[in-house]
Amino acid sequence: MRVQIASEPGRPGRANEDFAAVAPGLFVVIDGAGTPADVGTGCEHSVAWYARHLGGAVLAAAVDAGTGLDEALAVSIERVNALHVRTCDLRHPGSPSATVALARMDGGRLEHLVLSDAVVVLDRIGQSPAVVTDDRLTDVIARLDEPERSPAVGSDAHARWLRDRVERLAAHRNRPGGFWVASTKPEAAGEALTGSSSLDELNGVALLSDGASRLVDRFGLLGWPELLAVLRKGGPEELIARTRDAEASDPVGARWPRGKAADDASAVWWAREDAVPRDL
Repeated sequence: MRVQIASEPGRPGRANEDFAAVAPGLFVVIDGAGTPADVGTGCEHSVAWYARHLGGAVLAAAVDAGTGLDEALAVSIERVNALHVRTCDLRHPGSPSATVALARMDGGRLEHLVLSDAVVVLDRIGQSPAVVTDDRLTDVIARLDEPERSPAVGSDAHARWLRDRVERLAAHRNRPGGFWVASTKPEAAGEALTGSSSLDELNGVALLSDGASRLVDRFGLLGWPELLAVLRKGGPEELIARTRDAEASDPVGARWPRGKAADDASAVWWAREDAVPRDL
C-alpha cells in the first residue's frame, strides 16, 4: 500500500483551514468553511482551529473498526463541542464548520463517508471512477438566484457579494431541505453519504477538499480519470501545483467565477502497489 498526502493554504503566510491526515488504514480530509472577517461566528476560535480539532477527533474515533464512520463523526462533533462550549456560543448560526471526507479499510473492504462538498474518488479496476460528493450545498446556492457572474475577486464589490452569500447560506445550514456540514450538531453526521467497496475492485482512492477538486468540478480542465492519472504519476503535490497554475491564470475570476482566487487545497491518495493497468 502506498499513501501520499499534501495540504497547503490558498495563499502563502495565511492559515490553512484544511486538515489532512492518515493513520494505518484510515484517511481523512477536513475542509474548514472560511468566512469573511466581518461576519460574526459567536466563537473565539478560528476555522483552522475547528478543522484541526475535528480532524484529530475523527482519527481517534474512527480507528475503532466497530464504530461506523457516521457514528465516529457524530462523536467527534460532540467532542469538539465540549472543547469550547464554555467560551463560545454554539447556537450561533455562523459557528465554525467544515466538510469531511473519510475512508477506512476494514478487512477486505474500503468504507467511505462524505459530508458536504468534499470529494472521494474511487479508482475502480476496469471501470470509470466513482465520485462521491454531496451536492446539496450547490443546490441551495442555485436556489439563491445569484447572478451568473460574481464581481472581480479582490474587489470591494466581491467582498460585499461574498459576505451576503455567507449570511444567506447560514439560514439553510444544517436544516432539512438545506445542506449539512460538520459544526455543532452531531446529527449532521447522519446526513453524510456513506458506502463501501471491495478492495479487490480498487486501484486506489482519493480524498479531496474542494480546493483540490476544482480542476474538474469548477474549472473543467480535467475529467475525473485525468485527475486520477495526475495523482498516479505525480501525487497530490502535482495536483495542487496544477491547480495553483490554473488559479494564477485567472486571478480575478473572469473565466471561473468563484469565492476565492486560490483556495486551501488538500488531497490524500492511496494506491495499490500491484495496481492493475488502466488499459486492461
